[in-house]
Amino acid sequence: MSPNDGTVAGTGEFGLIAAVTAGRKQPETTLLGPGDDAAVVAAPDGRVVATTDVLVQGVHFRLDWSSAEQVGRKAIAVNLSDIAAMGARPTAVLVGLACPSDTQTSLITELTAGMWAEADRAGVGIVGGDMVRADQLVVSITALGELGGREPVTRSGARPGDVLAVCGKLGWAAAGLAVLGRGFRSPVGVVSAQRCPEPPYEAGPQAADAGATAMIDISDGLLADLRHVATASKVGIDVRTDQLEISSRLVEVGSALGVDPLRWVLTGGEDHALAATFPSFEELPPGWVRIGAVTMPDSGVTVDGKPYNQESGWEHWR
Repeated sequence: MSPNDGTVAGTGEFGLIAAVTAGRKQPETTLLGPGDDAAVVAAPDGRVVATTDVLVQGVHFRLDWSSAEQVGRKAIAVNLSDIAAMGARPTAVLVGLACPSDTQTSLITELTAGMWAEADRAGVGIVGGDMVRADQLVVSITALGELGGREPVTRSGARPGDVLAVCGKLGWAAAGLAVLGRGFRSPVGVVSAQRCPEPPYEAGPQAADAGATAMIDISDGLLADLRHVATASKVGIDVRTDQLEISSRLVEVGSALGVDPLRWVLTGGEDHALAATFPSFEELPPGWVRIGAVTMPDSGVTVDGKPYNQESGWEHWR
């Protein structure tokens, strides 16, 4: 291929790396950024929180539904949300990128511009990664975080009598997916939630400081993810529908599409809100809303005290 044909093959691996890293700023936690065999990131309290996610074109995103910039932002957001769910603050991101040789260089620079923008919103740096050839576009993100002296908030600490609360939107991304699936591009609010979630990064450490006993990020659906907490903690969790806030916009979209918006709130994933359990209602940090309670041991996840017999969320290979 010609070196001027505008593809990643023409640009070359090292030219592409230079194009997506040149002039980018790093936070103080980045001691050594891109350009060497590995990066060096500060870990003030001696512990590192780490997580990784893989996003595959056609499974996690579609470029006819989202811009490359939005895909880049989403790739970073879904990982940093997991860091926040541990009660940690994100510090750095590593990016693995695979794409066909004829991919336009402009698409990759737009994609990575979205990554840098979301990383900047969270106050972290993109410190390194890898680029390889593949048959389709795949983005793999590894995110690092630090606990700042806190103990990690795991899924296994919920206790009977705890309050269940959430911070962030529920059901918006699922509504956006339904809208896009019908061939529409509006309402913009729900479509944007699907294209580019906005996790409440600060809410994780705030919940940890407030004494949260268990926490998880809502990626596969509220009920599906709460089931992970219930299983790990060996407790029951009851969601109260009268305590769930259902936006008037979700009601409008649900009415237009013939869908009960409560279903999106209970089972829709990809909003990357946080759900946590707290010892008492009085200890909820600002922005957290009570939606239920932790119940008797090993009693599963219920809605208004009853089993939810419909599909409760996303699961790969099902």
